[in-house]
Amino acid sequence: MDDLHDIAIVGGGLVGSSLAIALDDCGFRVALIEAAIPRVADQPSYDERNLALARASINALESLGVWAHVTSQPAAIERIHVSRRGEFGAVHLDAGKLGLPAFGAVLPARELGNALLLRLDASASLDRIAPAQLIGIERHPHRIDLALRDGGGARRLSTRLLVGADGTESFVRNSLAIGVQRIDYAQHAFVTTLTTGRPLNGMAYERFTDSGPVALLPLAQNRAGLVLTVDADDSARVAALDDAAFLQLVHARFGYRAGQLSRPGKRKPYPLGRVLADRLTAERCVLVGNAAQTVHPLGAQGFNLGLRDALSLAELLIAAKQQGDDPGDAALLSRYVERRTPDRQATTSFSDDLVRLMGNDFLPLRVLRSLGLAALDRIAPLKRRVALRGMGFRGDVSARALSR
Repeated sequence: MDDLHDIAIVGGGLVGSSLAIALDDCGFRVALIEAAIPRVADQPSYDERNLALARASINALESLGVWAHVTSQPAAIERIHVSRRGEFGAVHLDAGKLGLPAFGAVLPARELGNALLLRLDASASLDRIAPAQLIGIERHPHRIDLALRDGGGARRLSTRLLVGADGTESFVRNSLAIGVQRIDYAQHAFVTTLTTGRPLNGMAYERFTDSGPVALLPLAQNRAGLVLTVDADDSARVAALDDAAFLQLVHARFGYRAGQLSRPGKRKPYPLGRVLADRLTAERCVLVGNAAQTVHPLGAQGFNLGLRDALSLAELLIAAKQQGDDPGDAALLSRYVERRTPDRQATTSFSDDLVRLMGNDFLPLRVLRSLGLAALDRIAPLKRRVALRGMGFRGDVSARALSR
């Protein structure tokens, strides 16, 4: 028999690494397979991608020992302003007034990636296999054989449970013939960092327009993370704009709530769509993160949702080890699906519905939309419930996410 592991995680990105850390020293033999050589990126860039981390995600990262390796100061999200251009309704969420800690924090993706790598370096029992590319899967009743290509040529290993954490175009998912439902939003997002004329002081903005949403996220030192959504057929024109013209477009869409914007970083368009796997499991296989679902960046739920996948799966696997159960047992995978389905459906549906609702220019809907936002802004208990859901406290919440 090939080198046998209890669990093999394919994909060492943010979600796959988080899962591996959650399983560290649990008693199972775990392999983390990653196509690229893990390297800590020392140099920040002005235009780097930023992540809006929900409070539940921060709690979990603290519990996993990852947050202690974050070297820069995360920018807390203490207030959120949601509006639509040309309409009177708006929602203002203030964590302090709702009796909550900060809703979350903004952190460069590079920083979180570095922290995960440093925590992985301290892992007690994890087998890290990188660089290695998965090129074949062969399923048997009691194990799965994996064919890998690494720097030394071919390699094989076997596992009792295969976890696909390998992204939107997952090789694992495709090899298992798990279909997907795809939605093309016909939009592209430009992600960059810029300088604000006035400090955001913990304020995050979500501004909807006829051409798509604009998000501004607080960072340190009068910097802000920007996500500008444009129609796909306008993407090439926007990509060709110089800095001054790009800032003019941002101001036209967002206004001057943050003062005069300046110093935009490099930017390129990313096509936006939704990809949902038809099912989360196959025999001795399970999907997590973007391999299971890739959502519109609206509401910044992508990584937060994927981390909740990883935490739920880790809890079930640790319990299985304590009970002497098989990690690839069909009943365990069924429990994972049962546990994750409500959160997955609610989050992906909310994101999709919000894109369609806020992008519709039908006049009666504009009036109803404004009335709805204005009403929500006046109902504190409902605002608190919405805030808690956005903070990741929904459904069957992992114990790690509840920690303080």
